[in-house]
Amino acid sequence: MYYVYIIQSKKDGRLYKGFTSDLESRLKEHSEGKAKSTKSFRPWKLVYYEVFADKTDALREEVFLKSGKGRGTLKERLKNYLERYPSG
Repeated sequence: MYYVYIIQSKKDGRLYKGFTSDLESRLKEHSEGKAKSTKSFRPWKLVYYEVFADKTDALREEVFLKSGKGRGTLKERLKNYLERYPSG
């Protein structure tokens, strides 16, 4: 299985979008500061994920969510959550 996930910084509310084949281990890396791109914005919490059987489909979704249209789609998917918890 492959996962596309969104984590939110409890420090400043920013969102990070990623892809992995091992969601639990990847989230642990983010939490422990082992991921260079997210280290400065810890702690993080998982706010969204999708599961894919095919790696290509998961990577395509990650790229889409990082695009302009994808950011809009993600904002709509997380609308209620982000209104309730804007900064984590």
